[in-house]
Amino acid sequence: MDERTALAIGIEGYTYLYPLVLMDVTRLQATNVVNPGDLPARGPAGTFTHVREFPAGDFRDVVRPNFDTLYSTAWLDLAREPYVVSVPEAGDHYYLLPMYDMWTDIFACPGSRTTGGVAAHYALCGPGWRGTLPDGVERIDAPTPWIWMIGRTKASPATYDRVRAFQDAMSITPLSERPGAPAPVTGAIDPAIDATTPPLRQVFALDAGDFFAYAARLAAIHPPHVNDVPVLQRLARIGFTPGEPFDLAAADPTVRAALQAAVPAAQKRITDFQQRLGVAANGWRMITEAVGTWGTNYLRRACADLIGLGVNLPEDAVYPLAYVDGDGNPLTGDNAYVLRFPADGLPPCDAFWSLTLYDAEGFQVPNPLDRFAIGDRDALRHEEDGSLEIRVQAGAPAEGTSNWL
Repeated sequence: MDERTALAIGIEGYTYLYPLVLMDVTRLQATNVVNPGDLPARGPAGTFTHVREFPAGDFRDVVRPNFDTLYSTAWLDLAREPYVVSVPEAGDHYYLLPMYDMWTDIFACPGSRTTGGVAAHYALCGPGWRGTLPDGVERIDAPTPWIWMIGRTKASPATYDRVRAFQDAMSITPLSERPGAPAPVTGAIDPAIDATTPPLRQVFALDAGDFFAYAARLAAIHPPHVNDVPVLQRLARIGFTPGEPFDLAAADPTVRAALQAAVPAAQKRITDFQQRLGVAANGWRMITEAVGTWGTNYLRRACADLIGLGVNLPEDAVYPLAYVDGDGNPLTGDNAYVLRFPADGLPPCDAFWSLTLYDAEGFQVPNPLDRFAIGDRDALRHEEDGSLEIRVQAGAPAEGTSNWL
């Protein structure tokens, strides 16, 4: 094989496999604790870990956390038996519970929009499970043995008590232990797992040999999707087959050199695609379709996972992104900005809207107000004509801090 072809396959392969590796590194770090909540948003597998308040300024486990909902997360290993996830009646309170396979596809999403927010019991069944479920339990088949759930319940500091009560009424129970109250779950700490470096940095630090070997092991556990055959056939040409050991040192020298060059090239490709993700609209990037369920759009998937692992379906949430100002210049803390909404032009939504500020890596920026987002639930000051101006700048505005991000 010529090096040019091997390089192209390596870049495609890295882009395709990156979400799988990122998910597993995230899983290992997030579940490497003894008790739920020992560290923010982390807990052992098999139980909910509820976030009781918005993340602090130094939270780095997940890029681009939101400051509109409180999270309820859980990692489940379905290899042995199903788990029954129970949710209470939500009433008129907005929530969703997207369920992700290890390739970061949403395969189910109970919640206010989909199920009407009714109380329900869902049996999450791993690939190939056959058995009988109790009456009143809805079966949901998971594409991979491990899955991740990221529940989100609309919140503000004023509604924390109501949201916490809703979280406490959620439960996860192994099918063999149902009915009955779920037993407390405890985990164990593996000192070999990096508990401090953000997962995105850990994955980007892997060299070609370690990355593709890791991905080959994971792909043996978590079946690729049925529409992944073409990319798998491409990868087979460089000696990569899911489930078979991949040893870069034993590869053809042309392939070895190409894959070593492919890793930084693919990382740059994924990172640069942020500026082209979605549709350009008035200086913003609008992502209103083809997220959450990815098909074969592997570059879109990798980029979205890089900037916000665990993205929602566009029917549930829309995330306009801005990297430049009204003149097309990159946003920088050296400048002061005004985001203006006319009186009849506030964001159209059925639940809530907000503007959130992140740094270049996608993390929130510590500040004296501990304010990382501003939106419809804040005590905003409107202009006399009903318009709204949000001021984004490093120093406090002369007008006061009510509209300051």
